[in-house]
Amino acid sequence: MSTRTTAWFDCSSGASGDMLLGALIDAGASPAAVRRAVEAVAPGAITLRTEQVTRCGLAATKVHVDTAVQPPHRTWRSIRTQLAEAQLPEPVRESALSVFSRLAHAEAAVHGIAVDDVHFHEVGALDAIGDVVGACAAFHELGIGTATATPLTLGGGRTRSAHGEIPVPVPAVLRLLADHGAPAHSGDLPFEMCTPTGAALVLEFCSGWGGLPPLRVLGTGTGAGTRDLPGVPNVVRVVLGEERQSTPAAREAMVVEANVDDLDPRIWPRVLARLMDDGAFDAWLTPVLMKKGRPAHTLSVLCPPALLPAVRETVLTETPTLGLREYPVAKRELERAFVTVDVAGAAVRVKVGSYRGRVVNAQPEYEDVAEAARQLGIPVKRALAKAVAAAEDTIDKQERELDR
Repeated sequence: MSTRTTAWFDCSSGASGDMLLGALIDAGASPAAVRRAVEAVAPGAITLRTEQVTRCGLAATKVHVDTAVQPPHRTWRSIRTQLAEAQLPEPVRESALSVFSRLAHAEAAVHGIAVDDVHFHEVGALDAIGDVVGACAAFHELGIGTATATPLTLGGGRTRSAHGEIPVPVPAVLRLLADHGAPAHSGDLPFEMCTPTGAALVLEFCSGWGGLPPLRVLGTGTGAGTRDLPGVPNVVRVVLGEERQSTPAAREAMVVEANVDDLDPRIWPRVLARLMDDGAFDAWLTPVLMKKGRPAHTLSVLCPPALLPAVRETVLTETPTLGLREYPVAKRELERAFVTVDVAGAAVRVKVGSYRGRVVNAQPEYEDVAEAARQLGIPVKRALAKAVAAAEDTIDKQERELDR
């Protein structure tokens, strides 16, 4: 078996763009390479400075993103154009586009507007461009193949935004986590611990969640946040290591089932959507024939063991079933990531599944394909074919780079 470099992010004190960038630079990413990437996107507008600080006695790297100009708003369209035209390594460009695409879709959902109409406010400011492009460049420069992270600590209380005072966790962070089924908790401090930019970067980099996986440690890095919090080191840590490639590890999961023969079929989409909103891995219906020839459906739900109480409640309250079956299973899954491809000027996210370091599946996100078809005035099937072709081209380029 071959080996690969992997990374584990400790986000137990939250995550922000500057903290992740500081951790990756502290782990050995070249500050010069990071600065070149940022300069390629915003020439003369952003300066990156690093400073050695301590947080609760831990030495850490603090990255300061200084901006010469700070326009009040930037749109997803303008940021997409900047990234597309910049002289960047293709993996860095794709990662940065994907991060901002995640942010745009989350903000659009939170504010109830079209994705291209999103005005990013804080997210689109130059300092966030520095964080996102810098962190993507550092991740690529370190040669990281795969990454995992702890569940995100989000914080609590309230914080100021361009729209006024909002509750923590902020809506965009929750939407990002919900879109990807990512685990999180509030923690004990009444501060914003995880920013939308931090959440989007972690979701871009990481394909799994949990504690430090088995690996041979090669290096570590610690990135500092701005606050020096009482009793909690306000840092993100990254551990770089070497991991054996093998069959994906099994995860514990539960299957919950119920046979239902007397539910109005118009209600089923609501039931399935509610289960996915609860955090289920998957939920589906199987047509069955019950006693006395009655047609029915078996509702099946695959979920983590910790989610059983919520799944039970949803099934028992949203359907007329009088009982459930539950049994444990082993769940294995491909490493997953998102890339963003360009379809005649429209951005489409593609979910990529890898096995032993090689891409084996690539599926464009239907909502993005439908939006691209609307923008281009073409049938959805043509937009889908173009997205698949663009995804195959992007994946082929990445694999050629790996083989060099």
